[in-house]
Amino acid sequence: MLQPPGTSLGLISIGQTVSLREQAYDRIKRSILAMDLYDGSAQIRLNEHQIAQDLGISRTPVREALTLLEREGFVCTVPRRGLFVTRKTKREVIEMIRVWAALEGSAAHAAATHATDADLRDLSKVFQDFDPSALPVHLTAYEEANLDFHQMIIRLGGCGLMVEMTTNLFIHMRAVRSAFLHRSGRYEVSMREHAAIITALQERDADQAAVLVRDHALGLIAHVEAHWAWPEE
Repeated sequence: MLQPPGTSLGLISIGQTVSLREQAYDRIKRSILAMDLYDGSAQIRLNEHQIAQDLGISRTPVREALTLLEREGFVCTVPRRGLFVTRKTKREVIEMIRVWAALEGSAAHAAATHATDADLRDLSKVFQDFDPSALPVHLTAYEEANLDFHQMIIRLGGCGLMVEMTTNLFIHMRAVRSAFLHRSGRYEVSMREHAAIITALQERDADQAAVLVRDHALGLIAHVEAHWAWPEE
């Protein structure tokens, strides 16, 4: 079932300081990044006219922005159906998790050697206010902290190219992690694994940190296999 063609993305009107195409691109991309792509079975359909109206600009820069986003894989055109936010198939999600695991594992290995003590203290603070017994109540906040944690590890790896490479992956990793953290009760295991990762990093055990991060990411595959609930498109 498709969302109504006029569904709003909750976009805010933009000004004229830089090119309208660049501003439209940035606003649309930010909105997509904030979406729960795997929350429900309906694909998210985009309407060029509605987006232009929300942004308060003409359709031309919106069309140009959507073309750029399609090239980057954020949106896709389905013949005779329209333009949709890209949602991966189960096979693609599993492949994506494997790629993320390799990249984040490499980042963790580098972080154990090169990250400062202050960096690692900041990483350890991400979860310090969470009580495991209270997580069902505070799950949304934990999801955001979980995502911050994994992005921080990528950044602490100190490789700008790796950060850039994971940007497009993150839109789907964010949505998949959130969906399966909630569906499978994975958050209890997640907290224990995060604690072990932090310990390995603080002990400067690069090999152990890399293994723990990779295993943590790859563990998500079993949950995808068991709980995948979306049609293959």
